[in-house]
Amino acid sequence: MQKRLRIPEELRVSGMTPLTTIDFPDHLACVLYTQGCPLRCRYCHNPQLIPFGDQPGSISWPEIEEFLHRRQGLLEAVVFSGGEPTLQPALAAAMAAVRELGFKVGLHTAGVSPERLAQLLPLVDWVGLDVKAPYQRYPQVTGRNHQAQQNRNSLELLLDSGIPFECRTTVDWRLFPPDELHDLACQLADLGVEHYAVQINQARNCLDPALEQMVTLPTEQLANLRDRLDELFPVFVWRE
Repeated sequence: MQKRLRIPEELRVSGMTPLTTIDFPDHLACVLYTQGCPLRCRYCHNPQLIPFGDQPGSISWPEIEEFLHRRQGLLEAVVFSGGEPTLQPALAAAMAAVRELGFKVGLHTAGVSPERLAQLLPLVDWVGLDVKAPYQRYPQVTGRNHQAQQNRNSLELLLDSGIPFECRTTVDWRLFPPDELHDLACQLADLGVEHYAVQINQARNCLDPALEQMVTLPTEQLANLRDRLDELFPVFVWRE
């Protein structure tokens, strides 16, 4: 039986940022937030994107395409985020449609499926890969087993692809301590990662309500940690 080809109209999109300067480096972009994620990260600030299927307020592909037609010559890129966009069966078709309109394609992923990522990479110009935690902390942070290895396999794909990418880790100090973050950063640098970002949990709308009270480290300890991380990468970003 011939496999049915997917079409962009089947992409499940539940939100959009019309203009951003931070989600695709050095480009004006919009972000499409796809519906559905297999992870249960405790600090997740978009828990409404976790269930798969259509949700109230979903945006249809014709609406997205109309918006992109109006933004030709103004926007430079379209970023597919989530949720976890690589699990969307119609993502490749949507990426191809975006490219036909003259936009570059960005992808935010947690690397949950290296097989799906490998299929999508020929359509992608830049990737933001979430490295959720140190290897041993993955179940505690994501609520899922075996995802640490899937993420590592996805990282190896990116390293071999030649496509520009950023690794990023969202940090809540209640989930793992600064020394473990530094150890993770050292491992990534040793693998060949050149662009790394640390994002501090802003404690808003978290999937786990226990993380909705902001915690921080002493100023001197934070400054020391930032300096140590900055030494490891050609490009290092600290986002608060």
